[in-house]
Amino acid sequence: VQLQASGGGLVQPGGSLRLSCVASGSINSIGVLAWYRQAPGKQRELVASITWGRGTAYYTDSVKGRFTISRDNAKNTAFLQMNSLESEDTAVYYCAAGGSILSLNARGQGTLVTVSS
Repeated sequence: VQLQASGGGLVQPGGSLRLSCVASGSINSIGVLAWYRQAPGKQRELVASITWGRGTAYYTDSVKGRFTISRDNAKNTAFLQMNSLESEDTAVYYCAAGGSILSLNARGQGTLVTVSS
């Protein structure tokens, strides 16, 4: 599976961005797609994940109520809608996919999200 992430940019606090992750290759092997982020000097953090078939979503506590993960199976694309962005959300965001949350073997290149006034 190959993944292509896009949609990052500079946004003011309180603003919104939508990240996209387009999957290609062995799509049928995808059971879960996840978004991770890594801020400078910090460990990589799982932000959200979604099961490819049923669309069951998981969110880390810090983004609940602000971020929404979704997928469009027909377009082999997953999205991360980010609202009410805070400076703490500044990071490089990556999408990853695999058969399960414990085997996310494919990872796309990162897309930088900067939240700043």
